[in-house]
Amino acid sequence: MSAGGERTEAGSRSPSAIDDAGYRPFHTRLLTYSCGGPFCDGYVLGIIAIALPSLAISLHLGSRWQGLIAAASLLGMVVGGTLFGYLTDRVGRQVMYTIDLVALVIASAAQFWVHEPWELFGLRFLLGVAVGADYPIASALLCEFAPRGRRGMLLAAMIGAWWLGYTVSFLGGYAMSTWSGLDWRWMLASSAIPAAIVVALRLGTPESPRWLASKGRLQEAAAIVEKHLGAGYRLESVDRPTRAPTSLLEARYLRRLVFVCVFWSCQVVPTFAIYTYAPELLRAFHVPNPALGAALISVMFTAGVIPAMWLVDRVGRRPLLTVPFLVTGVALALLAALPTEGHVGFVALLFGLFALFSAGSSVLQWIYPAELFPTEVRATGLGIATSVSRVSAAIGTFLFPVAIVRFGTRPLIAAMAALSLVGWLVAARSAPETKGLSLSETSSSGGRV
Repeated sequence: MSAGGERTEAGSRSPSAIDDAGYRPFHTRLLTYSCGGPFCDGYVLGIIAIALPSLAISLHLGSRWQGLIAAASLLGMVVGGTLFGYLTDRVGRQVMYTIDLVALVIASAAQFWVHEPWELFGLRFLLGVAVGADYPIASALLCEFAPRGRRGMLLAAMIGAWWLGYTVSFLGGYAMSTWSGLDWRWMLASSAIPAAIVVALRLGTPESPRWLASKGRLQEAAAIVEKHLGAGYRLESVDRPTRAPTSLLEARYLRRLVFVCVFWSCQVVPTFAIYTYAPELLRAFHVPNPALGAALISVMFTAGVIPAMWLVDRVGRRPLLTVPFLVTGVALALLAALPTEGHVGFVALLFGLFALFSAGSSVLQWIYPAELFPTEVRATGLGIATSVSRVSAAIGTFLFPVAIVRFGTRPLIAAMAALSLVGWLVAARSAPETKGLSLSETSSSGGRV
């Protein structure tokens, strides 16, 4: 079997192309291993919200140190996403696939022994580097093996795994907070356990055949395709090396990068700001047992991903981005504007709507950048988009507790509502439709607007 097969124009649909390979047990295994990283990522970023109130007392943290420690992982993701996205496009997906989670295991366990705020900040930053590295690595690898008919669902499942990890961290953190003798150190260090399990599972994962072909290693690519997908499937000519190197500075790719960075930032800033400080916010809205309330709302986030996974390959990407932005913007605006004292059910409903719909649209965070950039720069584009969104989220997370003290809760909620509505305008104007297209079609044409 030839790795390249017959040369086809970008956008052709050869029935023997890798995009048309049927779904196989290998895809399920790869999905499981790939989802393990986002699960750990969600756990790492979520557990800090439960641990923060008690560690703030233990380490004598003021509002600025609380903001810095809450934002440290997001800042680390800027380095991890940008640097390791680039390296993943240069040295391959397989090598980086395990190394990043080894670092996560070590940094997670080390949190148990911190005694100073700067020590915890440094470790949370290193955790962010590992988390940011895994986003472009795992999503690029999964995307490049996925059949076109299930590509959206498979990538959406990774976001679902992220929210599952986030939810488990809230529920586990709440449980640990009720157990005698288990303080915030045990909460933060507990992320080492799932990370170690995923490291073991990922050993032996094959390299992406698309990446190998893009480097001219056609025989290796062919062998991997035949072993894991079966005989008779080939890579299209667009996956093979070209004379002129592909650059994200090309106008079409730069426009796509700007679109992805903007909509992703508009999603994650309200999410991280609100849910990092969810217990404090719910307390401000007079919700009894705010820690449990925050855990239950995080369950709504996970629940919101489930219908999105089913819808993304049926109704398409574009409506799944535009409609949720509008719903979340309205829900947050009502929270900011209406009197809610004594109306716990109404507060829960609005927070629940925000969680359900923002989680649903969040599945596009990895789908769009994976589809809109070609193999040569796919992980780089994913890494840059991750970094930009996390810079935005880090700024919001750092400023949120300071701004609450200065301006109050409702003005901050109103600002988050405005960001959601900006995202809605951007999505309505620029979001392309890539449902049903091959990976070569989405990366060459950018989909249909």
